[in-house]
Amino acid sequence: MMQLTVSTADGPMRVDVSEPFDVSIPYNFSGEQPCHFGAERASAVPLQAGSFVGDVRRGGSCNCEELRLIAHCNGTHTECVGHVTAERVSVHELVRTGPVLTVLLSVVAIPCGESEETSDPPAHAGDRLITASALEHAWRLHPAPGVIALIVRTLPNDPGKRTRNYSGEPPPPFLSSEAATLITARGIEHLLVDLPSIDRTHDEGRLSAHRIFWGMPAGSTRFADSRRPQASITEMIYVPDSIADGRYLLDLQVAPFVSDAAPSRPLLYRLHRP
Repeated sequence: MMQLTVSTADGPMRVDVSEPFDVSIPYNFSGEQPCHFGAERASAVPLQAGSFVGDVRRGGSCNCEELRLIAHCNGTHTECVGHVTAERVSVHELVRTGPVLTVLLSVVAIPCGESEETSDPPAHAGDRLITASALEHAWRLHPAPGVIALIVRTLPNDPGKRTRNYSGEPPPPFLSSEAATLITARGIEHLLVDLPSIDRTHDEGRLSAHRIFWGMPAGSTRFADSRRPQASITEMIYVPDSIADGRYLLDLQVAPFVSDAAPSRPLLYRLHRP
């Protein structure tokens, strides 16, 4: 067993690094997988090069596959401000993670008609919002001074999130403008959600919650306009009910893709008093 001691705002905490919780949804190229925005499923085919075939089952000397995926739509991924900028900046260049303190909060997404909070464009009938009010309530139950990462688990939390096709009905929940503003105001640099997007799936291309989180004016596509270019958004995670709300150490492992988004593997570690 390997243990580390980390400093927190309310004293040192011990971390057992031998028992992480993996909250990613892997890219299952040959099995069930989630899907968003009507994208094709992630797939894999053996490499063909002359007489070589990259499949031992077909007589090849080794397995070597060509992978096809859409990071934003096929599994857990982390994205940077390059998702909305004209400049081609990459998550590999901008997002420097390493172990950081995080807090896991569970919230109920409520029908938009039951809240006075807003979105841009306005929510449609049947839409559900993750509100600032719900997040504030959860934060009061699980105060977490000093964290720079937030994990949002939406309730109800059924395992179907691992394989759901989000192109159907009902539409997935998304953040209200007030929720995105609250998260930013609290200094959260890494936001992780079990949703396919923090914005409405069909939002007229505004991505308003994304822009609020990255500190960009509405409609801007200029990298220079971002006040928070180091911040990251990780979507399509799954946090089982067996993992309790509260503080953890987060190791956000992001594939080194030179792209605005890349597959990622968030690992959580329990914190213990010495």
